[in-house]
Amino acid sequence: MTVVPITSPDLDAAEVSWFSALCSDDYQFLGVPEGDLRSSFAHCRDILLEAEKQGFRNILCPSSYQVGQDTLSFVAGMAPLTSKINMLAAVRCGEMQPIMLARTIATLDHMLEGRLTVNIISSDFPGEKAESNFRYQRSREVVEILKQAWTQDEITYKGDVYDFEGLTTNPARPYQQNGGPLLYFGGYSPAALDLCGQHCDVYLMWPEPKENLAERMKAVNAVAEKYNRTLDYGLRVHMIVRDTEAEAREYADYIVSKLDDEYGKLIRDRAHDSSSLGVSHQARARELADQFGYVEPHLWTGVGRARSGCGAALVGSADQVLSQIEEYQKMGIRAFIFSGYPHIDECKHFGEKVLPHLKTCSLPHVYGRVPTSTPATPLGVGERA
Repeated sequence: MTVVPITSPDLDAAEVSWFSALCSDDYQFLGVPEGDLRSSFAHCRDILLEAEKQGFRNILCPSSYQVGQDTLSFVAGMAPLTSKINMLAAVRCGEMQPIMLARTIATLDHMLEGRLTVNIISSDFPGEKAESNFRYQRSREVVEILKQAWTQDEITYKGDVYDFEGLTTNPARPYQQNGGPLLYFGGYSPAALDLCGQHCDVYLMWPEPKENLAERMKAVNAVAEKYNRTLDYGLRVHMIVRDTEAEAREYADYIVSKLDDEYGKLIRDRAHDSSSLGVSHQARARELADQFGYVEPHLWTGVGRARSGCGAALVGSADQVLSQIEEYQKMGIRAFIFSGYPHIDECKHFGEKVLPHLKTCSLPHVYGRVPTSTPATPLGVGERA
């Protein structure tokens, strides 16, 4: 029995994803930059190609104003280089005029032939400090305009931020049908939960003790119920998996062995989500951890010493990590986004030791969004507009 009602209660598989370090987030030793792990196109490309080779079903392509890759440009560049893996593109709402964003996403969706998912982000823009309710209102309007663009013949929208009248949706028709690309979302404020509960498909969480995750799921479900909806739930967490628990814990200590905590704080503070409620929950987990950084027997918070956002890792043997994933699945988690340091090496470790023992799926296919042949859209095989 899942913690709360979910969209896919009978699904006996999970969407298991990896992470491409587009935003200067790949290290051998946390907090010690190395040139061969920089967020160049070549390196991030190689992470994604390794994830596809290992059999991951999706990959998060994040967004932040740091030296590295622009998210949508990177996804476009990877489209012709891949054939199986989905791409979860992070979109910071308001960066692009929403109707043009709808067309950009539709273009990418056609390039990927339905292998696109979208992570809705409401963080501040570089150089901006906006009030939280405004940011989420802006995101709400962007999402509602995207949905019109993907499901209707025209866009007519009158909101607090955007006002459009009678625009054709032909340029913005995506490859995916029955609602367009799935929307993934993470956020902790009441405004965030309301947006997610009304409009999004997968609520993403960062690692905390399981009882905290259960409470988070209950809070999100309570909002979704107001809109007569259910959601599926996802967990973003780092991975350190080895043949034995002792080896895994030793490697966890190894990757923070050169970390200067003052520099680690600088890394955390430069992120645009550094003051969010979600980040404060990650900091709280570090405070509750034991002297070795473990807040649960296999949940190690040491990553958060040098990283904003997702700040903990599952650490253990393949069997131990697999058991933890199965416990999360029983709670109702249907999407996982894993990563590790360095990203290619840990992708191989997890791909070889754990992934073969997991039944995986692509959520856009589970949701019936991906057609079996090219759709009758202006960019597909439909009448040319």
